[in-house]
Amino acid sequence: MIDLLICYDVATSTEGGAKRLRRVAKACTAHGQRVQNSVFEVSVTDVQLLHLRQRLLEVMDADEDTIRIYRLRQPREKFVEAYGKDHYTDFSEPLIL
Repeated sequence: MIDLLICYDVATSTEGGAKRLRRVAKACTAHGQRVQNSVFEVSVTDVQLLHLRQRLLEVMDADEDTIRIYRLRQPREKFVEAYGKDHYTDFSEPLIL
């Protein structure tokens, strides 16, 4: 699996922008979890990354929006520091509900 950080800034001054914002968030949510308003941590295979990247590029307006994809180093716990309100859930570990 490839762990990524996806950050986006979608211009929402128009109705189309608000729609793009929802579509970008929906695409990211399908593969990971929101850790801040416009930031997702995502775990994908190589093939899923190709599909996700293509989906994001189809949704965005390259003249108005920005999407950044960063690869996270492993193990995550060693390279990611989070302070304050952190809702990250490690889905690779067993979940107790």
